[in-house]
Amino acid sequence: MGMQGSAHIVWDWNGTLFHDNDAIIGATNAAFAELGLTPITMEEYRALYCVPVPKFYERLLGRLPTDAEWEVMDVTFHRYYSEHRVVCGLTEGAADLLAGWRTAGRSQSILSMYGHDELVPLVREFGIEPHFIRVDGRTGPSGGSKAEHMVRHLGALTGVDPARTVVIGDAADDAVAALHVGARAVLYTGGSHSRASLEVVGVPVVDSLAEAVAEAERLAAA
Repeated sequence: MGMQGSAHIVWDWNGTLFHDNDAIIGATNAAFAELGLTPITMEEYRALYCVPVPKFYERLLGRLPTDAEWEVMDVTFHRYYSEHRVVCGLTEGAADLLAGWRTAGRSQSILSMYGHDELVPLVREFGIEPHFIRVDGRTGPSGGSKAEHMVRHLGALTGVDPARTVVIGDAADDAVAALHVGARAVLYTGGSHSRASLEVVGVPVVDSLAEAVAEAERLAAA
């Protein structure tokens, strides 16, 4: 009970709260097609995906994409994703977990590398916006790391202690961003990374959001 009011979760959006794997892999393959690359499976994507995203493309091309290639792929990816994310929904159990954390008197927020102007209306559409004290999407160019965005995000939160904060995400970069600001991290296997690629980061790895919240509670109380 002593941690109530002080424990905070920073949620990732894509692949964590928002179960958009089908839209992500479809958009990725649409972007690949622009460079004549063959499609990849979700399993291949989860094994190879990394941040910054151009490095992911380098693993498949054998070289970094040129600026012109990156621009074409990035535009194609986001156009396809915007068209297909409309059939995606929240991850199973997410709404109840968000409500439960808030009811317990704890705070939570969202920090995503999805564009801010697209993220906020989407969160609102699902009716979960009141659960968060702040919702931040990416501003500026896509393809970078979340670490500096995390600095700004936590800096904008009043009364949130990074040492009592846990970042829940589906990518190694979420853990990197957490450690960058002195927070903890829990990584979820249902999104963009395979369990094997997440476990090398050295933070707890779980297979459900319910496990992630339970682990966040334990870490924040430590």
